[in-house]
Amino acid sequence: MTLISRDSGTENSSTIYLGSQMSSEIAKQISGLIAENQKGGNALHEAEVKLAHAENELDLIEQRAFIKHEGTVADRTAMARLAAAEARLQRDLRKAEANRIRVKIRSLESSLMALGTQVKLIQSEMKI
Repeated sequence: MTLISRDSGTENSSTIYLGSQMSSEIAKQISGLIAENQKGGNALHEAEVKLAHAENELDLIEQRAFIKHEGTVADRTAMARLAAAEARLQRDLRKAEANRIRVKIRSLESSLMALGTQVKLIQSEMKI
């Protein structure tokens, strides 16, 4: 199928084919984005589970270190924070991982919406 120029009623010099080739290309893109988005949901769940475990580990290390040390509350808190530094780093890395996955999911959803808009534009041009 070719688009006809609105101005002159003749074929556009850069003929656009909207037949099965374009439809299949858009369908491939949409199915790829949907599949990637579904993987993102599973990846986000796994990242959130890892984050929960990391937060639990951090809490345990801090509490054990707080109980273990003597001195004022401020001293014990400082020692507990020092003892849990590596666990805090691991927790922060898990947070960053989960946030990165959330951003990727939002990006995929935006791409899907953009493709949907393109499909509607193509359909409206085909009606003209």
